[in-house]
Amino acid sequence: MPPKTPAKPTGTGSTATTTGASNRVGKPKPKSAAPKLTRPKPGQLPKHYRRAVFKEKGGDLSLEMVELKPPGANEILVKVEACGVCFSDTYSQYNAHNVEFPLCPGHEIIGRVASIGSNVVSWKVGQRIGSGWYGGSDGTCFNCHNGYFQMCENGVVNGVGKNGGYAEYCLINQEAGVVVPNNIKAEIAAPLLCAGVTVYNTLKRANLNPGSNIVVQGMGGLGHLAIAYGRAMGHRIIVVSRGKTKEQDAYRLGASVYIDSAKLTPETLPEAIKKTGLISLAITTAPKGEVISPLVTALGPEGKLMVLSVPEGGEQPLPVSVYHMLIRGLTVGSWPSGHSRDSEEAVSFAVLNGIETWTDAYPLEKANEAFKHMLSGGSKYRTVITMPK
Repeated sequence: MPPKTPAKPTGTGSTATTTGASNRVGKPKPKSAAPKLTRPKPGQLPKHYRRAVFKEKGGDLSLEMVELKPPGANEILVKVEACGVCFSDTYSQYNAHNVEFPLCPGHEIIGRVASIGSNVVSWKVGQRIGSGWYGGSDGTCFNCHNGYFQMCENGVVNGVGKNGGYAEYCLINQEAGVVVPNNIKAEIAAPLLCAGVTVYNTLKRANLNPGSNIVVQGMGGLGHLAIAYGRAMGHRIIVVSRGKTKEQDAYRLGASVYIDSAKLTPETLPEAIKKTGLISLAITTAPKGEVISPLVTALGPEGKLMVLSVPEGGEQPLPVSVYHMLIRGLTVGSWPSGHSRDSEEAVSFAVLNGIETWTDAYPLEKANEAFKHMLSGGSKYRTVITMPK
């Protein structure tokens, strides 16, 4: 996991970077102007588009204008409406998959089909489309054969292994396309393709009886959606969060109980949770060593603890009471986002049940500001970059 603190900024964060230079010795030529972004006629595509990119490991985002390329045979060109900003985008910033810079991040993409490749038969121009963390799979490995496409041994991640959605246009693999209804705003739908599908799959696969007690620890981007999805699935939600600032929001989202962990110790937290009822599932979205052990201790028989994010500061051991796991038959696990069909389910469920992501929106010109806002923890829930109409 890349470090939380970004490296010393090296770019302006919002300045176009395309320049020209003279190859002659002697009198230099003036710098050539960046390509002008002209408005195309209806039905036409522009020759160039803007995107926000990392140009070096640990650097800032900067805007650049690049040539618009047609989709390959199995690709879809998407005119982006909005793209979510996720902490996992630091994998792009620090080039976790060792691809070439410049690299355009973004894996919570909502837009419309602008053009399709010759082998694409399931999509048409103008159709609403999205794409999430899952950016494509080989379809032949063991994991794919068993339906775990997002765990493909040779899979690709949007915005990490290939250019993503911090852009006016982007290319996605056809198998990574997600059908998105027209009756949901782009900035609300975008985070559902990562945070939303992650908590949706976690809750769905827990196989709980209606009315089960679920603890949601950490009330940020993942946590606020876990509350909303869990309540919509008919469960009773107990929120564990530090401080009182988000208490009223928790109740608005559907929580039944709010526990301020700042007033408790690791020793007293389990008892406070147990007083709310028999806990079938605990979801931790802000895992820390001092929180994990109390959550395990608070679980009822055959309870499950699901860890849905990397601990702050990167990989680190998380203490778990093996004794409590043995005597109560407990399970500790995780779930990695979802594939296209999972995302379609998560979005459809949200639309049908009135679940909306709470977001802070920034225009593409302020992509670097949006990214830093997310890193600083300034985003109360989710941050989204929106594109010109």
